[in-house]
Amino acid sequence: MSGSGAPTLDIAGVAGLRVAVVASSWHETVMDGLVAGAVRALDALEVRHDLVRVPGAFELPIVARASAVAGYDAVVALGVVIRGGTPHFEYVCQAATDGLARVAADTGVPVGFGLLTCDDEAQALARAGLPGSTEDKGREAAEAALATVVTLRSLAPKGSVGFAS
Repeated sequence: MSGSGAPTLDIAGVAGLRVAVVASSWHETVMDGLVAGAVRALDALEVRHDLVRVPGAFELPIVARASAVAGYDAVVALGVVIRGGTPHFEYVCQAATDGLARVAADTGVPVGFGLLTCDDEAQALARAGLPGSTEDKGREAAEAALATVVTLRSLAPKGSVGFAS
């Protein structure tokens, strides 16, 4: 969901859901913007949320999984990894991405993917939802998670365990 061409999402009827916002701590300015964007979106839709901070992007999947297992309706995973001069960037990005996808697939709990993987700080700031940013990836990740909850509800038989009716 990048810039132009972003879809219009069906996020009606999500008031009262419980969402965990799991956010890394590296790159404080960018992370503050991502978290604020997610929280604004959740508050506007009257979605209950808890913020859980983790050290970095690598730790997002384990805490996202714990949140899913704890009964949250969705998880919003937020982080940023900025390319450096070593292969560390590729390892962390791949591990976090694969881990978050696995959390969603293994638990059936939607995970909004708000992990920025950028070449430089300017790219991260442009996507952070801050004043002057061109995109708000925190908001987009929260809305994607909620839209996935709505989609899963529409596919589930009435009264299914794990889906709100």
